[in-house]
Amino acid sequence: MILQYVLSGLVTGAVFAIMGSGLTLSYAATGVFNFAHGAVGFLAALVFYELTAAAGLPAWLSALVAAGLFAPALGYLLHRAMFRGLAQAGETVQIVATIGLTIALPALGLLAVELAGLPATDATSLPRGVGPHPARAFDQLGVRLDSDQLITFAFSAVAAAGLWAFLRHTPYGLRMRACVDRRSLATLRGIDADATSALAWMLGSGLAGLAGVLAAPVLGLDATAYTVLLFASATAAVFGRLRSIPWTFAAGLALGVVQNLVAGYTDFLEEVTGLRTAVPVILLFAGLLLLNRSRERVAGSAAEDVPPPDHLAGVPAWRRRLPWAAGLAALAAFALLGPEYYVGVAAQGLVLALIFCSFVVVTGIGGMVNLAQAAFAAMAALTCGWAFASGLPFVVAILLGVAAAGAVGLVVALPALRLGGRVLTLATLALALLADQVLFQVDAFSNGTIGWALPALGLGFADTSDPRVRVAVLLALIGLVALLVRNLERSASGRAVLAVRSAPAAAVTSGLSAPRAKIVLFVLASGIAGLGGVLFAISKGSVTATDLPAFAGFVWLAVVVLQGVRRIGGAVLGGLVAVAVPELLATWDVSAHVGSILFGAGGMILARHPDGVLTQLAEARHRRRARRLSATSPAASPAASFGASFGVSSGRPSAPGGPGGPLFVLEDVVAGYADCTVLRGVRLEVRPGEVVALLGANGAGKSTACAVAAGDLPVTGGRVLLDGVDVTAWPAHRRARAGVLLAPEGRGVFPGLTVEENLRTWLEDPEPVYRRLPQLAARRTVAAGALSGGEQQLLTLAPALVRPPRVLIADEPSLGLAPLVVRQVFDVFAELRDRGVALLLVEEKATEALAVADRVAFMRLGAVTWTGPRSEVDGDRLTAAYLGVR
Repeated sequence: MILQYVLSGLVTGAVFAIMGSGLTLSYAATGVFNFAHGAVGFLAALVFYELTAAAGLPAWLSALVAAGLFAPALGYLLHRAMFRGLAQAGETVQIVATIGLTIALPALGLLAVELAGLPATDATSLPRGVGPHPARAFDQLGVRLDSDQLITFAFSAVAAAGLWAFLRHTPYGLRMRACVDRRSLATLRGIDADATSALAWMLGSGLAGLAGVLAAPVLGLDATAYTVLLFASATAAVFGRLRSIPWTFAAGLALGVVQNLVAGYTDFLEEVTGLRTAVPVILLFAGLLLLNRSRERVAGSAAEDVPPPDHLAGVPAWRRRLPWAAGLAALAAFALLGPEYYVGVAAQGLVLALIFCSFVVVTGIGGMVNLAQAAFAAMAALTCGWAFASGLPFVVAILLGVAAAGAVGLVVALPALRLGGRVLTLATLALALLADQVLFQVDAFSNGTIGWALPALGLGFADTSDPRVRVAVLLALIGLVALLVRNLERSASGRAVLAVRSAPAAAVTSGLSAPRAKIVLFVLASGIAGLGGVLFAISKGSVTATDLPAFAGFVWLAVVVLQGVRRIGGAVLGGLVAVAVPELLATWDVSAHVGSILFGAGGMILARHPDGVLTQLAEARHRRRARRLSATSPAASPAASFGASFGVSSGRPSAPGGPGGPLFVLEDVVAGYADCTVLRGVRLEVRPGEVVALLGANGAGKSTACAVAAGDLPVTGGRVLLDGVDVTAWPAHRRARAGVLLAPEGRGVFPGLTVEENLRTWLEDPEPVYRRLPQLAARRTVAAGALSGGEQQLLTLAPALVRPPRVLIADEPSLGLAPLVVRQVFDVFAELRDRGVALLLVEEKATEALAVADRVAFMRLGAVTWTGPRSEVDGDRLTAAYLGVR
């Protein structure tokens, strides 16, 4: 019997392993956790079904087309349309955009089936398997398996072996692993990270498609089932730490076995409804808590989600409030004069808006993506119904429901103290699913499928059975929440929250309590969600365990972020849009799939404008105003003004190219980060066989100049020339292929790759390096991250000895090295100079740099203040460069 459970569990686990491997591959290579991975599997299953049922193609050919052609092509299209922009976006935007795809992709497929007149599908449709139909049964060792199960396991084994061979033994796999290890460094080594990401999305989508086709005979064509499959597969990916495909694959197989064994040998758990089927969710949460504690960021930090600039800062307060006052007046007039049915629809939207306000607190202010808000709302509504049915006064039952939601929020906040980013997002969703599958299924709490009846809320002169009264009550409550949020942002507690969000370490050193700030936000947000859940139940007149499913919170977050999660106005607009769009589509007799598709299109827009609709409108107004001002008062060029302020000549550098001319030129370059300008009209030139030492104090802009030279940072003014060719618009990988090599500050190695794999990112054959540097030959199979600092720096520069670049830019090459290693490094520079390489050497330690330099340039506050031959450098000039003394 146990063998039967193990073997059948391995078949189920094989599907988890395939889908989890694709999820891990795409996340590790691009940094985007694709919540739409299951939706891609559903579309592949749908294509497989239509090819077999409508086109009459053989099952094997249909599977090949669906998983081998359609799914990779879909992955490439999504990369071009969406994922490429998401790679540089914040976590909240990434999550919301892929949630949009989760809803839009199945709807798009189903709409295409409707329009094409193909065989209709629904959740009850069960496609045939890839093998013979009907499936053939095989009995071995007393275990019965059918042909579909055997084919599933065989495909999983082939997929695992093929993926391992691709990643370990092909140049494409090496480039992909290099991008996973250090994406920015990979581009500096000539690897096109965008093309590598496209390949990763194609492979990941292909694996999702394969899993979808193999699971189709069991799951049918139910899009929700494929989303559930995604989260089961995410458990395997989490145990692989979202990086290791072999561990992910093994965890997927083990998960299938464990799930079967629990189902077969835990009869004592039958009394706890849903607990046995919740095994993947329990393991997902445990894996997140134990294995994936965020090491790069403190929980709740959202450093990359930089708040957008306030484009309305210069607008008078009355003009900022006027649109909202007008909207409020219009809504009030509609509530008084409009048809009762549509007033009821507006009231329903305001109920959602009240719940959505909780996202403004926890995500907009706190920067934490919490997908358990629907569970908080359901907890409060069910608690209120249970308390009222138990004989408590209605007002007391309402308060008890809100308090219960706050208490659950406190419980959820405890793991939030350990987790951050996407890990926190998955953890909160796991807890929400656990509540859905276990807690809310307890009949004593939810009253089974009947639920609890709730009366209207009486106000003395009226009650909330009248939708106009509901609108008034909800507007008042939303106004109170808005006032609460405003006071929170302006209070000492609010400033502490913002400090913890933007700079956790600095906040702690300032005596602020990060755990307390996060707990306050979680409890407050869950209480607001609970209040909205209670009003949802009162408006409906009853509540059941299925009224507010966990996946609703999945969608709610996306709706709010699309409008603007940092503002209460975004929550209100999101609530009204969430009910108005389906109502309008139904009124116009338009397919419900269209609304889901429009929602997905909103996710694609969000990839380009991550701060939501309201911020886009404010930004558009700001740009129009800026254009009008610039048209009336033209300004001088930044490079000219910066150069003048530092006394730098505005004349052109000597003509590039030709014998004796500069090979590499930075010409009046202006660059910086976001709104902070760092380089102010920098002019530098380097000739072949020449070492130019760029010296200056910390913060002078030297490393920024290196990044601009290598193409790692775009310029806002000026040009970059390579042998007379304008390469300003060239990305870093193209400049590297043209011969511009940057040895970045710190260590320019891929720590997760071996010494030999590091060398192969730049060289076809590393043997000449081993002959030249035998200490690296002895450690060729060792991970670069395990080398000493000196060995890592030699590994960084070694490829240049075998395949010299045209231009080598070395940023702080002696940082943290022993004197003996420093001499070795500078000997390498001298040899490269003798071989005609143009070297730009950035150093804080002037002695070593001056020993090999032919010319010297001093930087101060983002500008080159002096440049000239090495022989003209004296103590006074060094003092002026480092201390700012003229």
